[in-house]
Amino acid sequence: MTEANTAMAQHEQEVPHTAEEPIEGLPPGFGTGFLGRAAFWIAVAFSLFQLWTAAYGTLPSQAVRAMHVGFLLLLGFALVGNLVARTSVGQAWFWALGILGFLTGIYQWVNYVPLIQRSGFLTTTDLIVGTITIILVFEGARRLMGLPLTIIAGLFLAYCFFGQYLPAPFIHRGYPAEMIIEHFGFGTEGIYGTPVYVSAAYIFIFVVFAAFLERAGMLALFNDFALGFVGAWRGGPAQVSVLSSALMGTISGSGVANVVASGQFTIPLMKRFGFRPAFAGGVEATSSMGGQIMPPVMGAVAFIMAETLNVPYVDVVKAALIPAALYFGVCFWMVHLEAGKAGLGGLDKASLPDPWAALRKHWPLVLPLGVLVYLLFAGYTPIFAGTMGLALVVVLILGTPLAALIGPFAFRMVFWIALGLAAASFMKYGINILAGVIAALVLACVFFKGGRETLGICRDSLAEGAKNALPVGIACAIVGIVIGTLTLTGIASTFIGTIIRIGENNLFLSLVLTMITCLVLGMGIPTIPNYIITSSLAGPALLELGVPLLVSHMFVFYFGIMADLTPPVALACFAAAPMAKASGLKISLQATKLATAGFIVPFMAVYTPALMLQDAGPMAEAWGYPVEVVYIVFKACFGIALWGMAVVGFLVGRALWWERLLAFAAGVSMILYLPYTDEIGFAMGVAVVALHWMRVRRRKTSVEVA
Repeated sequence: MTEANTAMAQHEQEVPHTAEEPIEGLPPGFGTGFLGRAAFWIAVAFSLFQLWTAAYGTLPSQAVRAMHVGFLLLLGFALVGNLVARTSVGQAWFWALGILGFLTGIYQWVNYVPLIQRSGFLTTTDLIVGTITIILVFEGARRLMGLPLTIIAGLFLAYCFFGQYLPAPFIHRGYPAEMIIEHFGFGTEGIYGTPVYVSAAYIFIFVVFAAFLERAGMLALFNDFALGFVGAWRGGPAQVSVLSSALMGTISGSGVANVVASGQFTIPLMKRFGFRPAFAGGVEATSSMGGQIMPPVMGAVAFIMAETLNVPYVDVVKAALIPAALYFGVCFWMVHLEAGKAGLGGLDKASLPDPWAALRKHWPLVLPLGVLVYLLFAGYTPIFAGTMGLALVVVLILGTPLAALIGPFAFRMVFWIALGLAAASFMKYGINILAGVIAALVLACVFFKGGRETLGICRDSLAEGAKNALPVGIACAIVGIVIGTLTLTGIASTFIGTIIRIGENNLFLSLVLTMITCLVLGMGIPTIPNYIITSSLAGPALLELGVPLLVSHMFVFYFGIMADLTPPVALACFAAAPMAKASGLKISLQATKLATAGFIVPFMAVYTPALMLQDAGPMAEAWGYPVEVVYIVFKACFGIALWGMAVVGFLVGRALWWERLLAFAAGVSMILYLPYTDEIGFAMGVAVVALHWMRVRRRKTSVEVA
């Protein structure tokens, strides 16, 4: 068996287990015995509740948010008790905390109207419930997300209580405990703020959507397609890692989860092919983190960004398209150069799967994703698009065993066409018709061969989707403490004023300060809370300095992602370390080189917003907006290509030190936004490429003659 076939066989064995990977601090699974089954069915109930509220929306928003947090606490503490607690007493303690957390959601749902009526005059019971909610959210975040995010939120909460004793400019007027508890434990300014709303309304649906697609075999399709499409390129296994991670990012958006899921297949393959372990880990970490900037899901930040800025979701996706293409283009390019430097070719094309055959075999899986993208770009809300996309995946999964019972091919086609038309009729007749189709398929699967196994897949997908949503949901809940502190005390204005004062004289320094803030925060907290916190602080400041609103938020978002690749923490790199059998620090150094675009593109977009399809510049006035966009993209590609030559030390042959230095200078010149820097950069770049090519060609000719 060839190396590629061995890798594919290993991949086929591993794919079914991708949904069982550890979620943040939790081991895989739901536990054993009665309590394990209880946690599993709680997860299923959580998913069904969220799907019901998404499809019908009959509950008030505040009740949905409270129940969302209640379910997060119940499931989170139940899993901690089942999977982490070492004694029966500890297990009972965590289950008690989970049930108490769930009851806080029930309390707010039942008392929704009375709580509104007595706003500002809460009863003792209300204050006790609010206090318990805050404490449990902190403890849940500590257990599921670790100490850094919990400590940051705790410092902000302490500032509300004790900020009146601090010196200027941090001093505030002071707030009574009752006011602080009401602010954070009730209403929509604290724990139940915009992040939790987005988690409940959008993110959860898309996480479950990804879980269903993975269970249906989408990850296998992505990897087979990538292996067949780019496996024969120079550095084939690494190119497969880049493409499969880009494809996986369209439905997942969780960088670290992507590393764990696809890295077990790609990293060993890269190492066996000849890539250094640290470089193999760096490729997987970089490409997997890039999944968070890959539309349409974009690591769930796109939904929060659209809601925060009050712009259509499709505007956020449009702004991300070119930067995402550049990011993965750089990954391909750096792998190409590194493979050339190491003398590595591609995998044997004859041993690779046919990508188009894999697509023809699994093409129905692409339909729900296509419908999702269409609905998003057609202007439908993300909650509607996500719900419909998920419903179509369920229809597809449930219909498969029934279609297998139909003998003649023509009859199977008739069945699928009829089922497709019935499912598509939701566009005219609403969600009820689609719910009826799903109910009929469920009923049919109960009585026919293979149907019960298919129902099991759907059940497991609901449970895994809820578990996968835990870290995002609890992060959104606790980051509400930070946002609530900013709105209550106004401390954000101090930070904003500092950035503005610096930026009045030097915008670049303000951008660097913002970048450092994102990278430092990102060392301890995930991308979503990092984005929420830093965009609340730096977004308004950059807007005051003339940076377009969407560009400023994308700037913050990108560097929040880069924090998972840059030393010393580099969470994605340390996740790849066990599979690469190399230190996380060495992997992070390689990842930082590979992620060049992630560091450069945000700065370029600030000075030339057309890179994110935003405001037009001077070139658009003279030549038209499309010409400006094409020119800026070409300039970015050429500049990044030169940086790749400088960093790797290879183009068509090994580069000399002065060639690398000139290539680096030319790349920097093209990124700068100063008079004549583009012209200088192009001239230097063309010159160094020509000189390098001629030198290598002369050397090869002399070797051949000799």
